[in-house]
Amino acid sequence: MSEREALRGLLRHAQDTRPEDLPGMAMAAARELGATGMVLYLVDHEQRELLPMADAEPLSIEGTMAGRAFSLMRPCVDSGGARAWVPLLNGVERLGVAEVVAPAPVPEHTVAALVECCAVLAEMLVSRSNYSDTAEIVRRREPMRLAAEMLRAQLPPLTYSTGSAIISGILEPAYDVGGDAFDYAVNGNTAHLALFDAVGHGSSGGMRAVMLAGLALAAYRNARRAGMDLIETYHHIDTAVREHDRRGLITGVLAELDQRTGRMRVISAGHPSGMVIRCGKVVTVLPTPTALPVTLGDQRPPVVIEEALEPGDNVLFYTDGITEARSVEGEPFGVDRLVDFTVRALADGLPLPETARRLVHAILAYQDNRLQDDATLLLVRWAGPPAATGPV
Repeated sequence: MSEREALRGLLRHAQDTRPEDLPGMAMAAARELGATGMVLYLVDHEQRELLPMADAEPLSIEGTMAGRAFSLMRPCVDSGGARAWVPLLNGVERLGVAEVVAPAPVPEHTVAALVECCAVLAEMLVSRSNYSDTAEIVRRREPMRLAAEMLRAQLPPLTYSTGSAIISGILEPAYDVGGDAFDYAVNGNTAHLALFDAVGHGSSGGMRAVMLAGLALAAYRNARRAGMDLIETYHHIDTAVREHDRRGLITGVLAELDQRTGRMRVISAGHPSGMVIRCGKVVTVLPTPTALPVTLGDQRPPVVIEEALEPGDNVLFYTDGITEARSVEGEPFGVDRLVDFTVRALADGLPLPETARRLVHAILAYQDNRLQDDATLLLVRWAGPPAATGPV
């Protein structure tokens, strides 16, 4: 009954809840389950720390039980059993963790109830954040530049899973982006994917690049929602950007994944090629370019390439800010090093969003956390055809 009452207590007030109310609601739910209390932590934009919504100290993701629960996306209980860390998940999108303190070791059935309560809290956090800045303010460790504010407002959640496909993106630097952007959507059996890199970075150049990237994102969604195919979508984006800024230039990748068959169709518009990783090695480097960059699309028709994926394959798309990153000594990161880092990150068998996080942090560490350009990647895993649902 206490488990049911804990959920009822959360749902009873869900309609009129503000983000500021969630720490108190979490505390009440914990007490219904026999715990002393619960504290909610949200991940910062750089995904390095977990920042409290209530009065508590920030926690590092690296080397802590809280970080382990966040990274592995599963509850972790300390050796004494009276303190548990439960991830805050909206689907497979990682929002943070909840710290639960109990007067005695937490039994397994209570941990399961805590997971259910945290799922409800995460859902309320996402929905209420559409109407409030509270959670967004908590997540910031430093001021957000205007260009970054504009662009991040247009990006989709970092991670989404259909069960058949998992999509995970990440963009750095978190607080001062240039013209990189990514987007995705899943409509029926088709997963739509896009990565853009608008020319320009830093102050006025960055603002122009962000406006171009924002226009490309809007044109991409407009074409997608109008039912255009991949070639029509490329031309639609190209025309929209050219009419706004004839001298603007955007490289990009447009892709469609058929979740039933694993067939992926790709247009690479002057952009670095993606790669397919299978069983711990790169089996395909996708051809590039198959089209001219956006605003030059009227000069040559695009070509769509096709790649047949196998269940368990990972596809990595990235911007040149990753491969052109330089160490303190001036040595470029390069494609070979990217392949090595990616294969090793995937070999750890971690959840895909954690793989993406560790990969981009390794790239940042290589250049002493001082990016010369945006570093953006999009990881896609095809698990296999969707499971059959309903009567056969």
